[in-house]
Amino acid sequence: MTVVPPPLTEPGRCKRLKAASSRDHDSVDQLVMAARPFEDRARYGRFLQVQHRFHGSLLALYQDEQLNQQLPGLMQLSRFSAVVDDLRDLGLPLPAAPATICASAAQALGWLYCSEGSNLGAAFLFRHTQRLGLDEHHGARHLAAHPDGRALHWREFVARLDGLLLDEQEEAEVLVGAIAAFDSYRAHLREVFA
Repeated sequence: MTVVPPPLTEPGRCKRLKAASSRDHDSVDQLVMAARPFEDRARYGRFLQVQHRFHGSLLALYQDEQLNQQLPGLMQLSRFSAVVDDLRDLGLPLPAAPATICASAAQALGWLYCSEGSNLGAAFLFRHTQRLGLDEHHGARHLAAHPDGRALHWREFVARLDGLLLDEQEEAEVLVGAIAAFDSYRAHLREVFA
């Protein structure tokens, strides 16, 4: 990637992404809650299918060598195996392997921004799973906090993402990736909860 430092007057990349994708983020939040995924274990099982599709489609990004060089420790952050374990905990069959997303290196950063950012909102969702008798050891592993805590983990991820030097075209592609990630999640929700 070409090294072009952003002007010092601009907010960080993640703040710009948040501002540019806030409508998409809010739309996903509203769709999740409208699906009532914590009403009972059956609906939560469908939510796990959505999570399986989304996090499974990102697995190759989390394992990508170049992305792991840019964002050290990325490989350990994927929640896909935890989603698989949650499905097994509930005695649910594993869905078919999700299709891997196709994205440029810069777009992949946008997808990862959405995926890692969702871990902050997962605190709210995690509390709902406890009403269903689920927790970080059984059925809700993928929603549990990072061992370092949600806030610290997010700040570290943001610092790494903001620290990458990208050119103007790549900056635009990061946003394209973030919007595509929200679109993808909405599509999975609509299909599974139709």
